[in-house]
Amino acid sequence: MPRSIWNGVISFGMVSIPVKLYTATEDKDISFNLLHKECGTRLKQLRWCPEHERAVEWSEIARGYEYAKDEYVTMEDEDFQKLPLPSKQTVELTAFVKAEEIDPIYYQKTYYLEAETKGQKPYALLLRALKEKNLNGVAKIAIRNKEQLAVIRPLDGGLVIETLHYPDEIREVPSELPEVKVDKKELDMAYALIDLLEDEFEPEKYQDEYREALQKVIDAKLDGVEISAEPAAQPAKVTDLVAALKASVAAAKKAKEAEAEEEDEAPARRRKAS
Repeated sequence: MPRSIWNGVISFGMVSIPVKLYTATEDKDISFNLLHKECGTRLKQLRWCPEHERAVEWSEIARGYEYAKDEYVTMEDEDFQKLPLPSKQTVELTAFVKAEEIDPIYYQKTYYLEAETKGQKPYALLLRALKEKNLNGVAKIAIRNKEQLAVIRPLDGGLVIETLHYPDEIREVPSELPEVKVDKKELDMAYALIDLLEDEFEPEKYQDEYREALQKVIDAKLDGVEISAEPAAQPAKVTDLVAALKASVAAAKKAKEAEAEEEDEAPARRRKAS
């Protein structure tokens, strides 16, 4: 079991639920080190002090807030512990909202909430209430040196807390789309294409193909094998939007039929294999 990154209490009216917080997601990117081209040696990143003209160790580093040009106030770890914030150890649910009222642009990161032994009953109570009412609880939590807006919601038999961006952290739309006329025929064809492609979201159907392809290239280089790049797909030239939509609908129908045939044949293949 991974280590919890935060221990505290969910406050639900007069009810307190002691919980532990765990990171729910992890990146699976392939990582690289920076090398010196000339000799292949791994480079070191130095924290350089121009005043003393030397590299400094982490033990010599302090955090400073620049309140004026080249003027800093130094912050120690103890200063962050003195923050007058109840959200450092308590997540107080202050409102309950429907999930669809929160635009996905606000969501930031997901954490699992695990109940301590003495908090299991009120945890189960909150979980069931949120599920049956189809609501999320709004709160604030102070983690990673920042107080963040958050929502608590049910997920797979437990509770998760999603940190949210504040409104002033959401950038403005670069430019608005000018008014464009879309006729009924175009819209009907678009509806037909969307209906054909409508499906339930099954995340296990998707893989990180870029990561897989990158790993193949790395393995090939290790084995001294040359891999030729696939030609990039060229975007189709759209001169007639309705014709392009008709062609898309026809292709989607064909793919759907092929998928249905494959599903019909799968049991027979399994019986043959056994």
